[in-house]
Amino acid sequence: MQGAFQVRSEVYRKLLIAPIILRQTCRAETMFARASHNGNTENSLANSTTRKPINVLIVDDEETQRAPLAAMLDAWGYKAEVAGDGQEALEKLAAFSANVIVTDLMMPRMDGFELMKRLAADGNMPPSIVLTAFGNIETAIQTTHDLGAYWFLEKPIQPSALRFLIERAASQSQMAEETERLQRQLQYQGVLVDMVGTSPPMQDVFSTIRQVAPSMAAVLVAGESGTGKELVARAVHQLSTRRGGPFVAINCAAMPETLMESELFGHEKGAFTGALERRAGCFELAQHGTLLLDELAEMPSGTQAKLLRVLEDSHVRRLGGKAEISVDVRIVASTNRNLDEALKTGDLREDLYYRLNVFQIVLPPLRQRLSDLPLLCEALIGGLNRKHTCNVTNVNDEVMDAFQKYAWPGNVRELRNVLERAVIMAGEGTVLMSHLPYDFGVPAGSRLPAQVFEPDCVRLPVGTTVSDAEKALVQLTLQHTKNNKTRAAEILGISLKTLFNKLKEYGAAEAADGAA
Repeated sequence: MQGAFQVRSEVYRKLLIAPIILRQTCRAETMFARASHNGNTENSLANSTTRKPINVLIVDDEETQRAPLAAMLDAWGYKAEVAGDGQEALEKLAAFSANVIVTDLMMPRMDGFELMKRLAADGNMPPSIVLTAFGNIETAIQTTHDLGAYWFLEKPIQPSALRFLIERAASQSQMAEETERLQRQLQYQGVLVDMVGTSPPMQDVFSTIRQVAPSMAAVLVAGESGTGKELVARAVHQLSTRRGGPFVAINCAAMPETLMESELFGHEKGAFTGALERRAGCFELAQHGTLLLDELAEMPSGTQAKLLRVLEDSHVRRLGGKAEISVDVRIVASTNRNLDEALKTGDLREDLYYRLNVFQIVLPPLRQRLSDLPLLCEALIGGLNRKHTCNVTNVNDEVMDAFQKYAWPGNVRELRNVLERAVIMAGEGTVLMSHLPYDFGVPAGSRLPAQVFEPDCVRLPVGTTVSDAEKALVQLTLQHTKNNKTRAAEILGISLKTLFNKLKEYGAAEAADGAA
């Protein structure tokens, strides 16, 4: 192809080592060819982005390269700034807000690799275009893929290709800025990713998440069960530069000790009895993403020591394996335990605690943020409507008053469970007190059998058969749902087909009794 990206047959051969980059290159060639075919490139580019000033930082140790390049960008209407190496680029970025970086790779003091690593670690790397000489194309591919560069161009640079890529990269940068602005607006309205809350404690949590998310720092989330610790971890991931990578969560409390290391670090075939094939661990699965270690204090002490080693040198070795594997993973840990007690009892190693406790986020229990209940109910009902195909609009004042007076020992998880039942029972319209569980508000240890409280319950005398009891329950549920069989089956926890089969059985039995 005679165009922006002339990729020689030798380059295609080398690109076979990176098929993802090859496909991306072909797409870029196609986009540029179409832009050129539809008129001159300048006209196509003029319509590709909004005409907002674009700041470009050019990083190249050769004056004969960066000076003409800066002059060309100035002539295109961009604001260009130059730096002779990565160190100078970092200094310039402190005062110059670059939308795009155009950088060489091989430079003295700090090269292009280290520059992008530093920027990525700080969480503020603009889209970067890597310049490379022919023969160094594999290095450029690795940089583009591993360090998250926007694209690469082979020297000598074709001006039309460079301009096309700068416009596209600037458009991505501006979209990221707009996303950031909208996220800030939502935060002020009590929404951050999947979390909601306008109470002062939650606004403090949101503020901390926004501060820590762009960095590479480890995060330790503490809070009672059901407060939303995994939502915090997901918010940190979504607001970070790793949001394009995987988010992997592992519950340390639910994992048998014998399988914990295998789940975390992976294993080779034959490493232990039952290891029938090689398996990647959570660290490998979370490569270039975020790993949540839920209920960290429940992890065995021996595994904690091995985890600390991985966190220190960023390498894992599969069980039964000989080679170490480099991993690039951001760690978020959580626990519902009192951290001081866990440290005193030895359930949590001090060295691991200090390694993970770079940023600590403490989630308040629901009883300390009752002012968030209306917003929480609105958000939860919306999700439950989609899950159960209901059309519930709100909860009435009596229900909200009951919610405000309750202590919520199970926190937001308990609120969700209460609302899920209420949404299914109501089906549409407003949630009423009659839709709540009969023992709502009664401490778990003080609850009495259902028939003491429930006015429309099934009362069964001693001697009732199981089949008769089942029939009575099905009939009462149908009566409650006004013969809506789909809703009745959902409440009963059976399939619609099973419900129809039971009704058919009841009909046949009644017919037989009548004939007798």
